[in-house]
This record gives sequence, C-alpha cells and structure tokens, in this order.
Amino acid sequence: MNTQSFDDQGSRRSHPDPVDVYVGKRLRKQRLLMRLSQEQLARAVGVTFQQIQKYERGTNRISASRLFDIAKVMGVPINFFFEHIDAEIEGRDGPGMLGEGPALPPTPPDALVNTVLESLPPQVRHLLTHNDTIDLITSYWRLPSDDIRRKSLTLLRSMSGLKEKKGEPIPDED
Repeated sequence: MNTQSFDDQGSRRSHPDPVDVYVGKRLRKQRLLMRLSQEQLARAVGVTFQQIQKYERGTNRISASRLFDIAKVMGVPINFFFEHIDAEIEGRDGPGMLGEGPALPPTPPDALVNTVLESLPPQVRHLLTHNDTIDLITSYWRLPSDDIRRKSLTLLRSMSGLKEKKGEPIPDED
C-alpha cells in the first residue's frame, strides 16, 4: 500500500494530515475502551499490528473499506471516527464549503474532556486515564437505568468509605 502523502501541488508532505491523525486517535481510544490489543484488532481486520500502529498515529491513511471493517469489528458506526472533527482540526487547509458559510460547531465532549484532563495534576490525570477507571466508567454507563446507576454509586461509596455527596438523593430501598 502506498502511504506517501502529497499536498495540492503534488509535493511530498512532511507530516500526517490532521484528519488522519484525528481518525487514528479515535481508533486508538475505542480500541483501548474495548480492551483490544493492536494485535487482536489487526487479526480481526486482516492487517499487521504495525499497520494498526500506523493508523493510530495517522502515519497511514485508512481506506474506506478498511475503516468499514474496523467499524464493524468495533461495533461502532463509521461516523464515530469523525465525530466532532470540525472543532478538533481548525485551521486545516482544505476545500472550501459550499453555501452561505460554516455554522459554529457544537462544543465537542472530547475536546472538553481533554481540556479538563490537561488541567489536572499528573497523578490525577493518570488515575482518570487508567484502564480500570475507563472500564469502570464504561460499565457504569452501560447499566440499564438511572436508578441502578444511583444504587451502584451508593454501593461503591459505602465500600470505599466515602460519605454521600450533599444534594444527591439517596436511592430508595426496595
């Protein structure tokens, strides 16, 4: 596969396109959330783990058919890899828009999370990006109802010795 990048004049680019980097970051984030290794994902889509590394860094572009395969394996829609991209890659030279002009993009959750994480001390940032923390948060939001989430939070707080936060309702006992 030819992975050379060229600019509009046909000259070689010395750095990956911001779109490829963004898609690669989304791929890596989802792979880590699913607790898949690069090797496991590579086998599932029929490439080498080195190719997955290059996709995640944005060094190699992901073809439409390969992105389709990756999305199927990961159980996400293809547009997952492009969510909130406009706000993340501002200033990219690219084609102009048709119509009356660009609308202001909504505030992207990923950008907010990254901003908050960057403002935290390294020790706290490490805890929030730890695989177990990500797994706990993912599992929490997969619980089927608000009531079960509240009860689970109460259980976790009682197990860890934390007091109920003021202003939060304590779940009813059934």
